Amino acid sequence: MATGAISDEVVDVLAADGVVCLRGLFRDWVDVLAAGVARNEAEPSEFFNENGTAGDPGRFWDDYCNWNRIPEFEQFVFESDVGTVAAELMGSETVQLFHDHVLVKEPGARLHTPWHADGPYYFVEGRQTVSLWLPLDPVPVESTLRFIRGSHLWDTAVMPVNWTTGYGYYGGDTSADEGFQPLPDPDAEPDRYEVMEWAMEPGDAVAFHYDTVHGARGSSDLRRAFSLRVAGDDARYVERQGRTSPPFDGHEMVAGQRLREDWFPYLPAGGN
Repeated sequence: MATGAISDEVVDVLAADGVVCLRGLFRDWVDVLAAGVARNEAEPSEFFNENGTAGDPGRFWDDYCNWNRIPEFEQFVFESDVGTVAAELMGSETVQLFHDHVLVKEPGARLHTPWHADGPYYFVEGRQTVSLWLPLDPVPVESTLRFIRGSHLWDTAVMPVNWTTGYGYYGGDTSADEGFQPLPDPDAEPDRYEVMEWAMEPGDAVAFHYDTVHGARGSSDLRRAFSLRVAGDDARYVERQGRTSPPFDGHEMVAGQRLREDWFPYLPAGGN
């Protein structure tokens, strides 16, 4: 993929809507990432979580921060064009890896991914942030990610919740946590929110801002996804109300500082 593969129109859509669907950009990496997901399941990290679904017909498990121990993930991060894609999407000269995240819904997984934005879980903020979510299986619209259009521009972020318990991630109930607004319910208020969602094929991706509110239903088929979260020029460390997700304990950063390069490496990208 050459520099300039992301059009100005795509960049404008991402800026306005908070999300854009990219077709076929990573089709050559599907088998590599699928092998990495299989390795990840066989060799889980300390962060591996079944989200309370071990007794369900289909599990919903996730794991993160594995790029430096799963060679297939490291290969994708540093040998694919994902850094160039992210730089062009964010309008950023630099791209730092924040973390990778694997999310797998097995056939019959009933647990819905709750409506949430990723940003409030993280200790990094900035307008130049983007997540890339890549399905490794065909995803019908009934099982795909769903996004609230323009929610990355809301004045107040949506409260982060624990996916297993439904309670506030930083200790509050589901109606209020200091500095956050209550969870939206687009299905109950369809006239208030515009939901964007796409059926997807392996190799497609959705790119979205850290503050874009999104969720997903359960899945009747296998839905493996690899997600990469990166940060651009203006992203800075920010203090939160408690231990963030991912926690990255002992980082020694202070508010307003760029993410430390030895923990969050720069990716090959135009301008780096």
